[in-house]
Amino acid sequence: MSANKTIFFKLLSLLSVVRVHNILVLITAQYLAAIFIFSKERSLKPVLFDWHLLYLVLATVSVIAGGYIINNFYDVKADRINKPLKTGLDNQIKQETKLSLYFLLNFIGFAFGWLVSWRAALFFAIYIFSIWLYSHKLKRFPFIGLISATTLTILPFFVIFVHYKNFSNTIFVHAFFLFLVIMIRELIKDLENIKGAIVNNYKTFPVVYGERKTKLLITLLLLLTLIPVIILLQHPAIYYMRYYFFLAGVVLLVIGIYIWKSTNKKHYQLSHNILKILLLIGIFSLLLIDKSLLLDRVIGRLN
Repeated sequence: MSANKTIFFKLLSLLSVVRVHNILVLITAQYLAAIFIFSKERSLKPVLFDWHLLYLVLATVSVIAGGYIINNFYDVKADRINKPLKTGLDNQIKQETKLSLYFLLNFIGFAFGWLVSWRAALFFAIYIFSIWLYSHKLKRFPFIGLISATTLTILPFFVIFVHYKNFSNTIFVHAFFLFLVIMIRELIKDLENIKGAIVNNYKTFPVVYGERKTKLLITLLLLLTLIPVIILLQHPAIYYMRYYFFLAGVVLLVIGIYIWKSTNKKHYQLSHNILKILLLIGIFSLLLIDKSLLLDRVIGRLN
């Protein structure tokens, strides 16, 4: 293999390990949430030129990229069973190189946090430790692992929320909806990856309690999502985003029915991917909260 091909595959492997597509989605989600939800002014220019926000986003991206690396490091045996093609690509980079990059990214994340304040630096230090603890220990336990995975996923939005100090009821209801959907996705992902979990001795919810009880919990969580959906549909502040919540209600109902008919990895993988797409649509549907921002403020204020 030529040197150029080797470099190309190593770069591709690195992008796969840090899940660059997820990182790009996270950056988009943080900025859209900052503009349309967390910022009280609902004005574009102050958000885009907020250096502290930029540092927080860069810190989050660095720490989460490092989290993907350490998770990949500990899950190598399980991933050989659950994701053989991805594992083959990821193994183009040596484990020692991954660990070195992990420490470098965490240092960068902490440094960007320090540029904002010592409190932000402390937050990211705790976040780094929590991701490591989850990857090394917590994910091996059913309830703790499930709640930890969901909480760690939603924390990047918490840091933006604290930055803007916008403590509105709508934000808490939206966060509750997001928390439930992510937890449902994690349970479906555990069903999808049950063989690798058994090999790695992970006591995930499906391994400990079986598929039937896992499906019962998923159904309960799906029913609970109706509470924030109904509340948000009645809230005038979400404007055209209500159409997203109509769509979400229908999709979650279909998943609730389909999950009981699912019997193999491909079925669970389909439900998992549908939820990922639903969350992705939810990110871009933030644009529908204030259509005037797209027309008047995007064009006018940048000029």
